[in-house]
Amino acid sequence: MALMGLIEVLGKCQLREAISEKEEGLNSLVMQDGSNWSLGQRQLFCLGRALLKKSQILVLDEATASIDNATDSIIQKTIRTELTNCTVITVAHRIPTVMDCTKVLSISDGKIVEYDEPLKLMSMEGSLFGQLVKEYWSHSASGSVYLEN
Repeated sequence: MALMGLIEVLGKCQLREAISEKEEGLNSLVMQDGSNWSLGQRQLFCLGRALLKKSQILVLDEATASIDNATDSIIQKTIRTELTNCTVITVAHRIPTVMDCTKVLSISDGKIVEYDEPLKLMSMEGSLFGQLVKEYWSHSASGSVYLEN
């Protein structure tokens, strides 16, 4: 039963293929700090651990900052579909990472500026979040998608 649960979670995190490509499969060595896995794979393993533990609260502090957009999408999709009964607190600079969130808290200079649903914030006049979304989309259209804030 435990092995089936592990294999199922690896599939949900899209790691099954990466494991099967390793010579030792599930018995593969994980070096200190996971250095023999990519940053994205390490984040997916952490997400898999949360799924296996059936975590009720998940805190992601810049979990997708150093990974590619495709892996970020996998993480966001897995959170949306598999952690529906889990409270997820996400600290992020990437706009797409927080667009699915129930609520967004915008902070500037260490102070709370606004807190509401993403779509409501985007429609508010003078919203910091709305401004960041507009900036993101204008940069992404020109090929530069990282926002520094």
